[in-house]
Amino acid sequence: MNNHLSPYMQFNRKEWAALRNAVPMTLSAEELVSLQGINEDLSIEEVSTIYLPLSRLLNYYISNNFTQQAVLSKFLGTHHKVPYIIGIAGSVAVGKSTTARVLKALLASWPEHPKVALVTTDGFLHPNKVLEERNIMNKKGFPQSYDVKKLLQFVSDIKSGVKHVSAPVYSHLVYDIVEGETVEIESPDILILEGLNVLQSPLNSNVANNRVFVSDYVDFSIYVDAEITLLHDWYINRFLNFRAGAFSDPNSYFHHYSQISESDALARAEKIWKSINELNLIENILPTRERASLILTKGFDHRIDSVQLRK
Repeated sequence: MNNHLSPYMQFNRKEWAALRNAVPMTLSAEELVSLQGINEDLSIEEVSTIYLPLSRLLNYYISNNFTQQAVLSKFLGTHHKVPYIIGIAGSVAVGKSTTARVLKALLASWPEHPKVALVTTDGFLHPNKVLEERNIMNKKGFPQSYDVKKLLQFVSDIKSGVKHVSAPVYSHLVYDIVEGETVEIESPDILILEGLNVLQSPLNSNVANNRVFVSDYVDFSIYVDAEITLLHDWYINRFLNFRAGAFSDPNSYFHHYSQISESDALARAEKIWKSINELNLIENILPTRERASLILTKGFDHRIDSVQLRK
């Protein structure tokens, strides 16, 4: 189970599942269907084997954090509650969103912290107009494509205990920020922050003089990992599924891909993966993996094969 030279303890599925310790399943099969991504088959077995032990671990961390806050409040004579922030990072197409949604549903079922909010960092991308002006539309998802100051202000407000905080909304349909639309966050017990960039550090930040980074505000971080060949296949499959579904909507930014031949669409998907997503993964996302508190490594069928927990 342990490599003494590694900063992580490693668990296979069986070892990790044993740590569930009779935590009850709180999700039905119908609820799981609504939580999974377009390209994934999320089973009750996967939730009970991987996510229930993880929710148990997180509950311990969160409860300990709230106890420390209570001690400080007692000492200061104040009632200052600070939300616990969980960051979820990983490549495009790895299934970060599914992990985030499942954890949100499971953590909200614990009586100690029923109010769980979920925000994706996509909302903090610069609008397409700005990306076009800066000639970086082909770098969407790279560090320079984010409004880092706005994102930092958001997480800073959350950690400062600001009761009402709003975040911009990104639409994958129109491939842009939705002007005038926000998601409202009202004093959550837990905030799950999901995105490509939540673990990025000074080494891969586009804010040269910045001394503070999003990861500084994250209490517990999860990196969802998989081999690059698997990520490539999942991205291509997802692209083709979207082509048959969401891209057929005339309002979709990618509507034209539903109008061309499948071979042409496939060639385009391959080009997008190679020139944008794989490049971003290698240069900016993968280097953040070893900064995570926990690494979930997936196999070919999207099942998590191993779990690494920082010592």
